[in-house]
Amino acid sequence: MKKTLFKTSVSIFFALACSFSVWAETQILDNVIAIVDSDIISKSGLDARVQQIQTSAKKQQSRLPPADMLRQQVLDRLIVESIQMQMGERAGVRISDAALTETMENIADNNGMTLTEFKRTLEADGMSYSDTREQIRREMIINQVQQGNLNHRIQVTDQEVENYLASVDGKELSGGQYHLAHILFSLPSSASEKQANHLQDTAQELSRQLNAGKIDFTSVSENGQFAGIELQTSDLGWRKSKDIPSIFTGYAPRLKPGEVSTPIRSASGFHLIQLIDKRGGSGQIVEQTHARHILIKPSKIRSESQAQELAAELRSRALEGEEFAELAKLYSEDPGSTLQGGDLGWSSPGQFVPIFEQTMATLKENEISEPFKSQFGWHILQVLERRQHDVSMMRWQNIARNKIHQRKFNEELQSWLVKIRDEAFVEFK
Repeated sequence: MKKTLFKTSVSIFFALACSFSVWAETQILDNVIAIVDSDIISKSGLDARVQQIQTSAKKQQSRLPPADMLRQQVLDRLIVESIQMQMGERAGVRISDAALTETMENIADNNGMTLTEFKRTLEADGMSYSDTREQIRREMIINQVQQGNLNHRIQVTDQEVENYLASVDGKELSGGQYHLAHILFSLPSSASEKQANHLQDTAQELSRQLNAGKIDFTSVSENGQFAGIELQTSDLGWRKSKDIPSIFTGYAPRLKPGEVSTPIRSASGFHLIQLIDKRGGSGQIVEQTHARHILIKPSKIRSESQAQELAAELRSRALEGEEFAELAKLYSEDPGSTLQGGDLGWSSPGQFVPIFEQTMATLKENEISEPFKSQFGWHILQVLERRQHDVSMMRWQNIARNKIHQRKFNEELQSWLVKIRDEAFVEFK
């Protein structure tokens, strides 16, 4: 009897277990919205993403398409994301927790918050911090996949850069901005030539005193007069080149910050403008350094002290008359400069690691440094020459190149996304 009861219980247990298994499998299958190659998109995942978008749109007071259209758009996006995530997995793309945390901190900082404050804000808006974190990880992986697949296809020529800078957008980009202050000596329409000449001379004297630092613009503005003549003063604020009043366009770009123009005549009278400050445009002068170095790296067969000793020996040999460039070709382990005899070309501030820049700043021309250590190994460094150089054109060329590259990238991206979507296996459930 007991044996029969035990068998019956076991049968019921297995029946229930099998029934539960079938039920669970049915529930899982019912939860699948689409199969994408070897991945699935679940109903809960789709719901969560739709909810996230709706919450964000509500906070930003943005309009969304009808619910069914929004759901289809989000599903299409999840499919393309899945394809790219699988490509990233096959390529071994990984985002470390440290890199992800740094990105989250940058996002928080851009919003004027600490990471803790950012987390609280998300939770207050009904959004999960952990879900947001994982979504950012996905976006970082996808970005790496896109860059890896598309960057090699995109070329930006020097001619394209020149054409862009010559265009309306390019001139707008590189035109610079000017913060101007303004003084007007009003001239009545009935004034005689003698009165006009006197007014011009007075304006010239004010310009001279302002430039000599005998008086300042603020005191003139507060007094509202100079040499018994009433003045009209104003702060014109920051103006792009195209927004500067036409009578001043020939003067403002030639002024140095703090400098006051000579009198400028118009139908209203004589004007003085002061360039308070300038940003963008040309005239961005930096001190550049032309240097060369020899890098000796510690390794399994060369200890830290041995690397330092070799660097010191090479310095002594160079000081004794051996050619620095030849020593660099024979011994330096910097792949970027060895073939050039250690020559690093002209560099601007911020181009090298801090210890390298600090050492370079202490050297006189043709002087060779004592061995010093950076994160790359042991260096000896020689400064060849220094110069003051206008880097504004190089800066605008780099900005233009990046803008052209980004435009081409976006064009390539759309075609590529359509291609990988067409080639993928997608089955809707």
